Amino acid sequence: MARILLGVTAGIAAYKAVEIARLAVLAGHAVRVIQTPASQSFVGAATFAAITGAPVLTSETERDPVRGAFPGQEPPLHDPASHLQLVHNADVLLVAPATANTIAKLAHGMADNLLTSAALAARCPVVVAPAMNHAMWEHAATVANLATLSARQVTIVDPGTGSLGTLGEWGVGRLAEPAQVLAAAERAVAASAPLHGSGPWDGRRVLVTAGGTREPIDAVRYVGNRSSGHMGFALASAAAALGADVTVVAANVALPRDRRVRYVDVTTAAELQDACSAEFPACHVLLMAAAVADFRPTQPADDKLKKAGRDTLTINLQATPDVLMGLAARRGPGQTLVGFAAETGNGAIARGREKLAGKGVDAVVVNDVAQAGIGFDSPDNEVTIVTHGGEETVARAAKDTIATAILRAVDSLRAHSEDAAAAPG
Repeated sequence: MARILLGVTAGIAAYKAVEIARLAVLAGHAVRVIQTPASQSFVGAATFAAITGAPVLTSETERDPVRGAFPGQEPPLHDPASHLQLVHNADVLLVAPATANTIAKLAHGMADNLLTSAALAARCPVVVAPAMNHAMWEHAATVANLATLSARQVTIVDPGTGSLGTLGEWGVGRLAEPAQVLAAAERAVAASAPLHGSGPWDGRRVLVTAGGTREPIDAVRYVGNRSSGHMGFALASAAAALGADVTVVAANVALPRDRRVRYVDVTTAAELQDACSAEFPACHVLLMAAAVADFRPTQPADDKLKKAGRDTLTINLQATPDVLMGLAARRGPGQTLVGFAAETGNGAIARGREKLAGKGVDAVVVNDVAQAGIGFDSPDNEVTIVTHGGEETVARAAKDTIATAILRAVDSLRAHSEDAAAAPG
């Protein structure tokens, strides 16, 4: 998990920074907070301290009781400069909300408070989530300052459009939703991590499937589904961030790729089956997140089928092999298998439990893709992780956050399996 240094500036959206901190802690991240003095007019330091379990700093002259350490980290023996030590220990500096004033200071390299001083000393990724009135957001100075920061590889989380802080005001400038802001910080950490960094999953080999297969009807048409691959890619990046050696079998996924992950591109269910069969024996964890077609045309045409002279077209379909069940039948000692079930309507959990038993896996992640705003083609998800020991519901959140929860469940499954193997017979 990451060490997130959260910088909070003086805007009405400061209350959303509390939720960002809460979500980050729930996701397992260690969080420290720097507040500008004026931001305390909106949210007090005690609130952030209670959520993060760490002191909040507001001034360069203020002594840090834990000497720049993050939760879970051993403080140094000396008393370092707080603005240097905090950002030195951080995996990412996240400024949220970032006012127009602070953005201007960051763009011009000013260091007149603890937050801007830390930003000037930052060698970790910097993520800025602006929040301001729409007139300030659209001003040429703000546009230029943001362009300057972007040119320096600072990640900008664009604000949303809606009701603003002042009564009756509407427009662009409201802080992006907390889950989106946190996901941007997590992606920045993942992108900057070493290709083969150590971590709690160091030495663990993880195989992930992602996306949706396409079964050809003719030379240009296919039977497919709406899976974007976002969930599978989020799982892969989260596992890589833990130090795992990750391979993704990607079925028709057009998303940015993590340089720490190896990708095998496929199109059809048969190709996915072949790739998984080759990779599976060496993996410790299988995360089968791809939406694999259940049926394929029995006789795809070599050329494009013509519409001329046709009022109807009949396509005969045949079942594809159950890739996950086939892999489960070949599983070896120490392998953990997780299936995914995109369901709709009532009885989704019951159907997930049937798949758990029928496919011979350790867990099934169930989500209702009929719900608006989650599932296929959505940045968010809401799932229930069904295991032989019970069920865990993960509330709606960004898919990056959902991925972290699924990997925690995998850790629990593997720990339970190892304890059972070690118990006397």
